[in-house]
Amino acid sequence: MREAVIVDAVRSPIGKGKPGGALSGWHPADLLGTVLAGLVERTGVDPSTIEDVIAGCVSQAGEQSFNVARNAVLSAGLPETVPATSIDRQCGSSQQAVHFAAQGIIAGAYDVAIAAGVEVMSRVPMFSSNMGTDPYGTGTHERYDNRLVPQGISAEMIAAKWGFSREQLDEFAAGSHAKAHHATQEGWFEPEILPLAVDRGEGPTGETIATDEGIRPGSTPEVLAGLRPAFHTEELAAEHPDLSWVVTAGGASQLSDGAAALLLMERETAEEAGFTPRAAVRHFAVVGDDPILMLTGVIPATEQVLARADLTMADIDAFEVNEAFAPVVLAWEAEMKPDMDRVNVHGGAIANGHPLGASGAKLMTTLLGVLERTGGRYGLQTMCEGGGMANATIIERLS
Repeated sequence: MREAVIVDAVRSPIGKGKPGGALSGWHPADLLGTVLAGLVERTGVDPSTIEDVIAGCVSQAGEQSFNVARNAVLSAGLPETVPATSIDRQCGSSQQAVHFAAQGIIAGAYDVAIAAGVEVMSRVPMFSSNMGTDPYGTGTHERYDNRLVPQGISAEMIAAKWGFSREQLDEFAAGSHAKAHHATQEGWFEPEILPLAVDRGEGPTGETIATDEGIRPGSTPEVLAGLRPAFHTEELAAEHPDLSWVVTAGGASQLSDGAAALLLMERETAEEAGFTPRAAVRHFAVVGDDPILMLTGVIPATEQVLARADLTMADIDAFEVNEAFAPVVLAWEAEMKPDMDRVNVHGGAIANGHPLGASGAKLMTTLLGVLERTGGRYGLQTMCEGGGMANATIIERLS
């Protein structure tokens, strides 16, 4: 039986997704192209053997339009014979890219493929691809009685449904920064990060960035308690009188710039070429869920992928659950009852950032590192996604 293995993975440092951020001067195609070139150089893979590059990108507008994955391949200097496609499954786009690449390998469509993702939110702001338009249509509005809401309101609904307090959310957010800072200080991110030239929009500065820019080691529950609710307005409060308005910018993922890429191969192909695979991609799940709560799909996705793998939560040595908002991970914890010492052990998107289309590949890159550092066998990654969806993936460490 054919096996899909991860030969290697690399990511950029994550820059603040606003003008003046360390990566805000990078064109998205060049940022992803540089990471692709770095992956090829690091592995020594013959680039002419790459049969496809599948890259996630959410806001496919402006500089991220016209198939940014193909433009990144060309920017990287890879052979013109290497095809590429850009996909959008919202925040899980590059996790889905990993699924598509691995599934193609298992099916025999590929022997060598790259799964990747990019988002430069400082240059292509969130919602750029549908700004000023209605993406839903009459049928969807009627089906949900015009009750569809932005993700921030969904996060507030989750907090209310599970009864999370402001103090719980602030404590979780502060913990994310503390873990990410500790991981940075210990050098645990170094093997996965490709250092890049700092460009804040006026050309390279001569500096290099090799750590995630958004980590705030001074974040404490007391500091976060001073932040105002991010989504409260008098109008929304009148529309949603049952909400407590406990979600702040401190308990939400950061707008970010970044890219990541993984080299996947069929196992025999990899070993015959002299590569030592780091992990095998064992099981996949993608689910649809309530588009109003929107962000709770991580719960059924986790349940589904564990059932397919015939594993339990106790069998998983490391989890990556995307920190879109603090209530998402806390609701997942309440339902799945994991050992939280195994969850997001290097911090998460609240601290490290969430470059939308790149986050799935970024988290997978980190998950590999966590398993190798701790000696764990199985890793599970899951991400909530716009529209009420979620992906889940189980990998098995090999090397």
